[in-house]
Amino acid sequence: MADNGQEILDIRGKIDAIDDQILDLLKQRIGCAKAIGKLKDGTRRAKWDPLRERQIYERLMADNHETFPEQALRSIFHEIITTCRLSQKNIEVAYLGPEATFTHQAGVRYFGHSADYKPLESIDEVFAEVEKGRTNYGVVPVENSIEGSVFSTLDSFMKYKVQICGEIRLEISHNLVSKSGNIEDIQTVASHSQALAQCREWLRKNMPSVPTLPVFSTGAAAKMAANNPNIGAIASSLAIKTHGLQIAVKGIEDYRGNTTRFLVIGNKSPEYSGADRTSLLIGTMDRPGALNEILTVLSDEQINLAKIESRPIKGKHWQYLFFLDMMGHIEEERIRTGCDKIKEMCSYYEWLGSYPRGDEAAAMF
Repeated sequence: MADNGQEILDIRGKIDAIDDQILDLLKQRIGCAKAIGKLKDGTRRAKWDPLRERQIYERLMADNHETFPEQALRSIFHEIITTCRLSQKNIEVAYLGPEATFTHQAGVRYFGHSADYKPLESIDEVFAEVEKGRTNYGVVPVENSIEGSVFSTLDSFMKYKVQICGEIRLEISHNLVSKSGNIEDIQTVASHSQALAQCREWLRKNMPSVPTLPVFSTGAAAKMAANNPNIGAIASSLAIKTHGLQIAVKGIEDYRGNTTRFLVIGNKSPEYSGADRTSLLIGTMDRPGALNEILTVLSDEQINLAKIESRPIKGKHWQYLFFLDMMGHIEEERIRTGCDKIKEMCSYYEWLGSYPRGDEAAAMF
């Protein structure tokens, strides 16, 4: 046992030395990032090069040879990369609050922990803050795999002049949490109405006599649970850490694979990354087959249409604008050509942005 104890001490000494080397290298890396930031200050080049970051992740994953768990490795380097970039210029990110909501969690997933986060009460406010330049970016939900599109986000694109800078796809897992972590202590379950709906069957089978309380957000429910030992909340993992709660039951959602897509909005879309999506907001001419003509253009240019959604124009009866999501970047010739043709055929045309896809760049800013 004594020999084993000394061997453990020796290995711990090696770990300490490795940690010191990692810290020293992190200091060197952030120094290099700041130097690059100063060099870019004298040019018109953007601080963020999405293609460069995508290449970094691909190289690291290839060199890893599956030795270190890939998801953890990506998460670690995401935090390192975003922290180093933010050292060039710190940013403020507005999001649909309050603190510890799934939107907040999506923002942290995208920008890392080093950004300054600003919770707001509505999606409309997030768009207004970004448009007026009071925050650098905003994070808003745009669609859910079960509930469908978030219409308040789509409508805000019709009202405010912003551009899409990125997207995050966040798998939504609902946890029943409370102050004690004991399900027996819970006399009321509070959460956002959508979260309650997505856990309806589980609650009916497992807590049939416990009433539910719809509140403004999952974050607000978590805060209530932190202040009242008899309230349970359906909340995110970030809410658990933020409010010091305990998990009573993990993963109580009725359907697995529930995913929400969030958009990052700003004032300038990023450059080509090689795995991008382009979004348009268009109005068609008032004639038969107008929408079909636009879809034919996409087909002729071999452009993959990922999503199309119509929304009514406020104050104009029976008139609609269409949101189009297509695979590719506006800098690609086929996308640029297709968009130019569509523009000529539309009564209204707005390019909302080209940005790295969430399924390829979930750990990118």
